[in-house]
Amino acid sequence: MRFLHKVAMSFAALAMMPSVAVAQEARPFATIFKNPQCSCCESYGDYLEASGYEVKMVATHDLALIKERQGVPAGLEGCHTMLIGGYFVDGHVPVDSVSRLLQERPRISGITLPGMPAGSPGMGGAKTGTWTITGVAAAGVTSVYARY
Repeated sequence: MRFLHKVAMSFAALAMMPSVAVAQEARPFATIFKNPQCSCCESYGDYLEASGYEVKMVATHDLALIKERQGVPAGLEGCHTMLIGGYFVDGHVPVDSVSRLLQERPRISGITLPGMPAGSPGMGGAKTGTWTITGVAAAGVTSVYARY
């Protein structure tokens, strides 16, 4: 009888495992392409991980080509390019905008925060001025996605 009880308990434990696996898969997965010499991109990746994202960093000398292929408009490029959930996120975009993008799933290619603004996630210094997150749709049509 004890043997049957142990077998039943083992099956019960196994039955619960898929729900645990599903919970672990819920973390959004991001791939960040960055210049090999850039350290602020690593800090941005750490920021995302602290916010619950799973991050893979890829150092590349082909960052300009990756940005072009993803449709990041000239003049709106950020420091690095992240691919997540079928979108690009270019630059040091705050996690609130990344989460909103993944939740709302708008019909755009991605979002960008141009340059390397002081105080933005992964960057040192104090924030000065307003950061404008730009949404990029097909054919490079842009609109304001968020302001911080």
